[in-house]
Amino acid sequence: MKEKLLELHQNSYVPISHFPVSACVVLKNGEEFFGVNVEDASTRAGTCAERAAIFNAITAGAKKGDFQTLHIMTSSKEVGMPCFVCRQMISEVFEKEAMVYCYGRDGQVIKHTVEELCPYPFTEDDLK
Repeated sequence: MKEKLLELHQNSYVPISHFPVSACVVLKNGEEFFGVNVEDASTRAGTCAERAAIFNAITAGAKKGDFQTLHIMTSSKEVGMPCFVCRQMISEVFEKEAMVYCYGRDGQVIKHTVEELCPYPFTEDDLK
C-alpha cells in the first residue's frame, strides 16, 4: 500500500503548499478507491486526499457500513494525521472499529481506530 500511496503523490495538485497527500479507502469487499489533495488559489475550495478517496468510493456506490480501512500518506518524513474536517467525514461513513493507517515516507506507520481518532463525533443524532 505504501508504494501505491507514494506513487499517487505525483497526481496531487498542490501549487501553493507543495505538500502532496494521498489516500486509499478499502471497502469490505476489497475494492480500493484513491484520492489526492487538490488545492486552488483561494485555499478554501480544494479538498483533502482522505475526503477525495471517500467521495470516489461513494460516487461508485459505496454506502455507510461498506468501508473497511483508510490509508493515508503525506509527503513529510513524519507520519501525518487527518485534519478535523476529514475526521468528521471518516466518522460518518466508517464504523468506529475501522482502522486508519497513517504512513510516513520513511516507512513508519501509526494506526488508530476511527473511535480513537474521533472520540466525540458530531453525528446525525446531534441534529435532533
